[in-house]
Amino acid sequence: MSGSDDGNEMSRDGNPPDPAGPAALERLNENLLRIDALTKRLVTALASRRKSDPGLQGPGAELYAKAMAAYWTEMANNPGKLIERQVGYWGQALRHAIEAQTALVSGKPIPAPDNQPKDRRFANPLWQEHPYYNFLKQQYQISAAAIRDTVHELGGLDAADKRRVEFFSQQIVDLFAPTNFLATNPEAMQRAVETEGESLVKGLENLVRDIEANHGDWLVTLSDPDAFKVGGNIATTEGSVVYRNRLFELIQYAPTTDKVRATPIVLFPPWINKFYILDLKPQNSLIKWIVDRGYTLFVASWVNPEREHADVTLSDYIESGFLEAVETVKAITGQSQVNAIGYCIAGTTLSATLALMARRKDRSIKSATFFTTLADFEDPGEMGVFLDDDFVAGIERESAAKGYLDKFFMGRTFSYMRSNDLVYGPAIKSYMLGEAPPAFDLLHWNGDGTNLPGPMVTEYLRRLCIGNELATTGFDLLEQKGLTLGDIDVPLCAIAAETDHIAHWRGAWRTVDRMGAKDKTFILSQSGHIAGIVNPPSKKKYGHYANDAFAAESPEAWHASATFHEGSWWPRWEEWLRPRSGREVAARAPGGNGYDPIEPAPGSYVLPKAS
Repeated sequence: MSGSDDGNEMSRDGNPPDPAGPAALERLNENLLRIDALTKRLVTALASRRKSDPGLQGPGAELYAKAMAAYWTEMANNPGKLIERQVGYWGQALRHAIEAQTALVSGKPIPAPDNQPKDRRFANPLWQEHPYYNFLKQQYQISAAAIRDTVHELGGLDAADKRRVEFFSQQIVDLFAPTNFLATNPEAMQRAVETEGESLVKGLENLVRDIEANHGDWLVTLSDPDAFKVGGNIATTEGSVVYRNRLFELIQYAPTTDKVRATPIVLFPPWINKFYILDLKPQNSLIKWIVDRGYTLFVASWVNPEREHADVTLSDYIESGFLEAVETVKAITGQSQVNAIGYCIAGTTLSATLALMARRKDRSIKSATFFTTLADFEDPGEMGVFLDDDFVAGIERESAAKGYLDKFFMGRTFSYMRSNDLVYGPAIKSYMLGEAPPAFDLLHWNGDGTNLPGPMVTEYLRRLCIGNELATTGFDLLEQKGLTLGDIDVPLCAIAAETDHIAHWRGAWRTVDRMGAKDKTFILSQSGHIAGIVNPPSKKKYGHYANDAFAAESPEAWHASATFHEGSWWPRWEEWLRPRSGREVAARAPGGNGYDPIEPAPGSYVLPKAS
């Protein structure tokens, strides 16, 4: 950085250069000119913003109307309670303001007493030590707590609407944190002064890059886009594409042992992101770990849909995806059964597939494993704030117009479920501090999303999520009527994650509880939706809970009688899988029985398309 390099030089008299001297002023003017040029680019990028349905931008007006009506009803019925709450808020805010003013006029640069809860957004010491910034922090925290308390105590709303009002009001609270604005972020102001504005120039470059990359919309880049290459330094486990249709490529991984279990495994990852979350680096690759344990592993790598997939339904994913993959694996290996794994949305769809196969008396799947899977959406958890008619109708209109739902919208939705970690925190580092995104493989994968076919996504949301048909009234699929989770009768193992904000573990437990299988195993991993699954034994990081008996009255009762175990759940699951995988046979090279390898793993569908 030129400003920093020049600042380390000594003047002719041996003294450091004057920070307010001609050289510093010249650097500042250069940076101002760069900011002017970048601003013009920014305006151009914003002007090219793609049109999208308003229903995808936030909740509908009906939710705000319900919240306002509930507030005024409470005001009419219990005015004393609301007045007491307002007086309490104003009293606390005013008392702090007076304390801060008193500290300032005393001539001692010390902040007012700070009894606010710890918040890692305010980790910089200036938030505690500087009177002005400490005042801003405390006033924000006082106001934020008042808003949260008011919304939490608001009556007159059903549970779903109450959850949505709490979620979206918290989004507003998080947005207006003083850390998110240059003038009220001491670290950003200090960095700008130290670099003669260079940090702001780099930050504006990062902002313009992100808006241009998202066609006029804004989504912060979380990882260095040039640090990882699929098939280069991630997704490198050896294998071959042995089958391809318009929806998926089937990858068979090369054996690393002389013997393998007779029953092959076919793994179905979610098609919202790409399969290589399970094959990042060799040391944390579940795919490599399974192969190294002596199993023949096949993985479905889903296509990234475009307009030509505008006719693809959920039934197509099941018939031409799940069932086609199972039949192909059977043909290649010469086995009559496979063990199946479904992750997240693929686990939900695997549930429907198993119910269908049970009705058809198709025993091709010997056992099923579910990773962080909900198929009973009676309580959808945090994701429920988006499972309402306003958002789903917006998705329907958007995908009907384009034929698919652009990956941008799903990526943004999941990011805002953890906005401080995945939106505002990275934005501060990138745009205000001018830092480059880190080289982080998991975040690189997180940003490598896929589009969703319109008919599939609306059918999934309307019927399986909002309608909850598979868990209640029955789901009609491929000429079979009224399929339910109770139809599923194969041995099953489900792994959920303790802090999962997408498929909450209690819902995952209730999903398994509704299934008709007699042989059920449930494992609860520590951590969240990704880290709870991508948890290799070598890291010795997250433990897990297990219970020999699945039967319990509730997920809480199951947890109360479960035993905690240090380390990864992977070996425990493999112990469960091994006796259901047949005898050992000679290792299988990819392909065979008329299915010749098409190209090396990771295949073509996982790669970005050429511009």
